[in-house]
This record gives sequence, C-alpha cells and structure tokens, in this order.
Amino acid sequence: MSEKNLVLKSGIWYTLSSIAIRAVAIITSPIYTAMLTTGDYGRANTFNSYVEVFNIITCLCVVYSVGRAKIDFKEKFDEYMSAMQGLSSSFAFCVLITVTVFREQISGIIKYEVPLVMALFAYLVIYPSVQYMQEKCRFEYKYRENIAISVITCVGTVALSITLMYLFNDKRYIGKILGTILPTFLMGICFYINILKKGKVFYKREYWRYALRIGLPMIPHALALVVLAQIDRIMIKNMCSDADAGLYIYGYSISTLLAIFTNAIGQAWLPWLNDQLASGNRDRIRQLQKKLVLLGCFLSLGFITAAPEALMLLAPRARDYWVAKWVIPPVALGTLAQYFYTNYVNIELFFKRTPIIAVASVMAAIANTIMNAVMIPRYGYVAAAYTTLASYLLLMLFHYIAVTYVIKERVYANSYMFAAMGVCMAAGIAMCCFYRDGRKMIVMRYSVAAVTLTLFAVINRRDVRLLADYIRKRLHLT
Repeated sequence: MSEKNLVLKSGIWYTLSSIAIRAVAIITSPIYTAMLTTGDYGRANTFNSYVEVFNIITCLCVVYSVGRAKIDFKEKFDEYMSAMQGLSSSFAFCVLITVTVFREQISGIIKYEVPLVMALFAYLVIYPSVQYMQEKCRFEYKYRENIAISVITCVGTVALSITLMYLFNDKRYIGKILGTILPTFLMGICFYINILKKGKVFYKREYWRYALRIGLPMIPHALALVVLAQIDRIMIKNMCSDADAGLYIYGYSISTLLAIFTNAIGQAWLPWLNDQLASGNRDRIRQLQKKLVLLGCFLSLGFITAAPEALMLLAPRARDYWVAKWVIPPVALGTLAQYFYTNYVNIELFFKRTPIIAVASVMAAIANTIMNAVMIPRYGYVAAAYTTLASYLLLMLFHYIAVTYVIKERVYANSYMFAAMGVCMAAGIAMCCFYRDGRKMIVMRYSVAAVTLTLFAVINRRDVRLLADYIRKRLHLT
C-alpha cells in the first residue's frame, strides 16, 4: 500500500471509529442522566476533570516525545517506550506516596472521599500506559489496534458504569467513577507489562533525559489548553447566570463534534509527516497538506450549515436549548483554526522546540481570559465563542511566526493556509445570517452550501475523483 493510501485509509477508519464512539456517548447520555441526580452527575464528571488535570502533571507529558523518538531511536524504539513508561510511572508513584501521607487534607480540598482520592492517584500510575500504547500503535501505522483499544475502552466503560451504578445505589456517582476508570486501569496493567516486556528497560539516563527535555515544557501547554477549554464557562457562570453557562456548554459541545473529523485526520497525518520530514520530502508534504486544508474547510462549512438542525435532533424536546445555535459557528471555526495551527505544532515537536509551544499556549490562555472579562459582561455568553475563535487564531499566528522565523522552516504553503482560513471564516460567519428561524432561511442556507460544495468539487475534481475511487475500492474491508 502506498504512503498516501495508508494515510487516507487510516484517516477514514479513525473517523469512522470516532463517530461510533461518539454515537455511543450520545446514546448512553440519557441513561446516565436518568440514573444520576444532577449533583451525582456533576460529581462524576468533575472527577474526570481532576483526572485530566492531574494526569498532565504526573505523566510529565513525556507522551509528546513518542513521535520524534520513533525516528531518533528507530532500532531501539521498544527500549525507549519501556524507559519512558518507567520514568512517568516512577514519578506518579512518588506522587501517590505523598498523597497517601496527606490524604485527609487532599480529600478536603477536592471534596471527594479518601478512598476515591487514593483510587484517583493509583489510577494515574497506570493510566498513561494506555496512552503510550495508543501512540506506539499510531506511529507504527497500526491503526486497527489503536482503534480496537478505543472501542474496547468505550464499551467496557459503558457496561461497567451502568452495572456499578446499580450496585452503588445510594451513591451512584461512585459507581459511575469506578466504571469509568476500572476498564482503562485493567487495560493499562496489561499494556504496562507488555511495554516493559518488549523493551526490557525501566531506567536509562539517555532516554529519561530525552523524554523530559521534550515533555516538561509541554506541561504548561497542556494546562493552558485546559484553561482555554474551561475558563469561558466558569466566567459565564459568574458574570451571567447558570442558565447562560448551560446554553454555552451545550452549544460548545455540539460544535466540538467537528473535532471528531479533524482529530482523525491529524492522527493519520502525523506519523506520515514525521517520516517525510526525516527524509526531507518537503514538496510531498506541501502537496498533501494543501488537500487536507481544503478538506478541513469543506468539513467546517458543511458542519456550520447543518448545525441548527443537528442541535434540534439531539434535543427534540428541549426547545430552550435551541438558541445555543449562535455559539456554534465561531466555536466550529475555532476548531478549524486549531486543526491548522496543529500543523505548526507538529513541526515544533519534530525539532524538539517544545518551550515555544508552551509559551504560545500560555499567552493564548491569558489573552482568552482578558477578552472574556471585557466581552462577556457587554455581549453575553455568545461573546465567549468569539473570544475562543480569536484565541485559536492567535495560536495559529504565533506558531506560524515561530516555525517560519525562529525555527526557520518553510514546510507548508503558509499563504494558502491563511487565505483558506480567512475565506472559511468569512463564509462561516456570513452563514449566521441564515440561522434565523423559518423555512426560507433553511432553504437559503442549504442552497448556499450546495453551491459551495459544487464549486469545491469542480475546482478539486481530480482529488475528489481519486478519493471516491479509493473509498469505493477500500471500504468493503479488503
């Protein structure tokens, strides 16, 4: 199979699996809300937020080093993965010991029972092994194995969560928490043993220093991204109301469905990109990346077009939520900007310039907070969607400057990507004119989308024909 076909096929399968997993989440959401009180639902999901934040610290973000290590330690990649796992699990275990000593105090701070606090930090010792195995599969082009891990985790989490919520009838949030972490924990133990067995190295100074040099600067980056994703809803709650925060969160969650597709494309693209960078094939990267830029724009505009109807279908009896449609276009365009700036982040990771990434993310998080403080009181919760878009545009610009003028690499067709982003932004925001109620608006919106689709297909007819032929030949599982 050619390299381009491998990228395309893995991208298709990553997309299909992401859609399936997201569909399971949507289908099971009413089950969870029916079984849990709003308080229990909040406690269970807040626990997941703590996992996300603390994992950034305890795993030392060394997972970001995997892609480049696959090139630098090509013949000893298994050794590197084993030693990297040894590094993060050792640090996480030290944190667990510290938490054990101060468990009562930490329980009081995060407002969870001591057994759940201990379960949280014990989980963080093993959980990164699942991430490491998925990254390993990703960069070895083993997309079937990678997808299988995600599907098994998803199905296991749903089945066990529902079962344990029945068993913990008085405190069902505990059943939901345990049902979420246990399948991944058990899988993590298997992967921990597997990685260690293959690599046979727990400590090697060279590997640990390499991993820390790339990983440590990514900690503020990862924390800043959490702030970017969460700070707006907190500020809306404090400056407006719980109802406005609920509308914003709902509209935001619908908008990020677009990330299913952009993330799947990124998962397929990155291993190939690293291989081509190592081989010096800049022209091949530029040619394929231009097609991915167009694909991202096409998906984004299509998503913005259909979003109001998708929102109604997902909440058919909750008409009060339909007004959240105004949040969708700017957040979807922010997802597109994120998809674009990640191209530059990949270059920075390849050249091990991770401090640049951290600086950019922290600056964007600060800018987002300031813009929210100014705009939300004046224009309400919808303003936060536009500040999110502005923050991701700042990230795109900053990373472009860093790659072009600091690292001095010209890998992509930069003007093409920025022009595409500008056109897509203008079209996406203009589409808001057709978001008003009424059949006439719906007809006009889809008519504009149909014209756009036709122009896209005509301009890129060769690529569209190749894609259609490939899908027709490959998707029957041969």
